[in-house]
Amino acid sequence: MTDGFGEIAIQSNGLRKCYRRLVAVQSLNLSVPRGTIYGLLGPNGAGKTTAIMMLLGNVRPSAGSAAVLGKPIGNIAVRRYIGFLPEKFQFHEFLTAEEFLRLHGRLAGMERRRLNERIPEVLEAVGLKERARSRLKEFSKGMLQRIGLGQAILHEPELVVLDEPTSALDPLGRRDVRNIIHHLKEKGKTVLLNSHLLSEIEMTCDEVAILNRGVVVRQGKLSELLTFSSTVEMQVENINPDLMAAIHHISPSVSVNETHIIAWVDSEERAADLAAAVVDHGGRLLSLIPKRETLEELFVRVIEKS
Repeated sequence: MTDGFGEIAIQSNGLRKCYRRLVAVQSLNLSVPRGTIYGLLGPNGAGKTTAIMMLLGNVRPSAGSAAVLGKPIGNIAVRRYIGFLPEKFQFHEFLTAEEFLRLHGRLAGMERRRLNERIPEVLEAVGLKERARSRLKEFSKGMLQRIGLGQAILHEPELVVLDEPTSALDPLGRRDVRNIIHHLKEKGKTVLLNSHLLSEIEMTCDEVAILNRGVVVRQGKLSELLTFSSTVEMQVENINPDLMAAIHHISPSVSVNETHIIAWVDSEERAADLAAAVVDHGGRLLSLIPKRETLEELFVRVIEKS
């Protein structure tokens, strides 16, 4: 990167937070590359929100160190490059959506001319263009979450931290938020996303860290963390004895239901061998789906072992 922020958006080493006898975060070692959508996962009480608040400089760590956008946590100058939507938010209900964004834009140091351009863009992006003059006290919880997301991205920050951004949204709202997050990535921004909705994380994030008892127990790219399971599902026409014999030679266990074949193999390479066997023996392969572990399955497996 040439903007002085470096290649790593967030780096923490042994970050710890204790409240008297309660250890909220035991030892947080986190590395979030610039330009990625990064998911922070963990069961209730794992320390996710405390970790976020320390990284933002809102909670003082008991031990350890961390840097955000190349500067030590709490650095005042860096804060203008960070956008944040907390899980529990309280906004000024007497303000209209437009007034609310203008207030936060001025607090972020935005110039009036840029604010006049940016506010309509943001209201349209979060689906509130028609409610610009409505007061926040008239908004539903989902609409408040949308305007909260708007204030987090208004000043075009380099790092956007979202704590449960879709908890009050319906499926269409969650899709809109996913689109906004992907658009941020396209612009080179970094997004740190904390959510209990694992399906949303799986559809949205490039990398994840799983926390348990205040410790990162697994971290990395989703494509590398989600392992290949042994099941391959195929839909095949023209099933014949020679074709089935070839499949049984590759797979120790096969089940067939009309045109649907399920075979168990020990690697993705053997899944490719199944496809070749079908074609070589006169079958017509309509679909082949090698099953991968879901994020939920990974999450449960990692938490139960840690």
